Amino acid sequence: MSTSLIDTVIYAFAHVCLLNCIVQTGLSQRQGNSGAAALRQTFCLLKVNLKVRFVTRSKSASLQSGIGARGGALRWSSGGDGARARGSRGRRNQTEQLQTSVIDRPALDDEMMVGDDPYNPYKSNDPDNPFYNYYDAYERPRPAPRPGYGTRYSQYGLPDLVGDPYYIQASAYVQSVPMYNLRCAAEENCLASTAYRSSVRDYDTRMLLRFPQRVKNQGTSDFLPSRPRYSWEWHSCHQHYHSMDEFSHYDLLEASSQRRVAEGHKASFCLEDTSCDYGYYRRYACTSHTQGLSPGCYDTYNADIDCQWIDITDVKPGNYILKVSINPSYQVPESDYSNNNVRCDVRYTGNYVYVSGCHISQ
Repeated sequence: MSTSLIDTVIYAFAHVCLLNCIVQTGLSQRQGNSGAAALRQTFCLLKVNLKVRFVTRSKSASLQSGIGARGGALRWSSGGDGARARGSRGRRNQTEQLQTSVIDRPALDDEMMVGDDPYNPYKSNDPDNPFYNYYDAYERPRPAPRPGYGTRYSQYGLPDLVGDPYYIQASAYVQSVPMYNLRCAAEENCLASTAYRSSVRDYDTRMLLRFPQRVKNQGTSDFLPSRPRYSWEWHSCHQHYHSMDEFSHYDLLEASSQRRVAEGHKASFCLEDTSCDYGYYRRYACTSHTQGLSPGCYDTYNADIDCQWIDITDVKPGNYILKVSINPSYQVPESDYSNNNVRCDVRYTGNYVYVSGCHISQ
């Protein structure tokens, strides 16, 4: 009798709750409010009702089978009242666990869908989406400083740019170029000051020391531009945005006195992942309006592109030092600034150039 009475009470309570939820849902929809929460609660109670009915029926079936096997009498191992109380408490705890299991809970980080974290550029539904890195570096919450690894002065989650000295040494050369082919470069101040005189004609030539550059991010975080996206400068000649005032700086120094003999210039290119090491993937491209350098990836500039040179038209033949500085103004934080400079020994004859001894220096 006690088991059937408990089943009847549970059935009645479940049906009353279900009817109440349906009535509340109809009222909220009639008033123009969103009924998503009410519908969710209704279906949750439906699940609870089904599970409770299944559990109570299985319990009653097991009790009836036990009664039939024991001759129609239910025997408890200890006192009857205490055992009944423990049995009712157990059924009530099981019902509460079932109700708790279907209640909504916030999703864990591992359960979040791709793109749910707007500050994480690694997560994106579409790698070609130009807005997947919409949030700028200055808006991104920075983690607390921790002891780093792999570098001397480092914090966890910082980029580390390093140049490739052998790449510069293998492909440097000089070239005489007429002014009519340097109009776009002149707009970006990539020539010496003598090239901007009013007496300079289109058929006058400039002697350029050309060399390539390849920069790798060997840190643990993305190298993002120092300027926010809305302040990037569009250059119509080269058809891309410049996201930094000075990403690299090129200088030609006298070998003996370290005096600057050629007017260096600020190189502000479009930062992108040109290539990556095995196991890493490109995520930044100038064509998709995203700029940056991912860990394990390279930003490569060939020697034949505009502004990848030093104007040495006014430099006499002799021995010099080519100095290439990456992130020279420290506009973007890095884990190690001691590997941002590359120096090369240069011998200039007037018509040819010999580059040797390129190495990373402080």
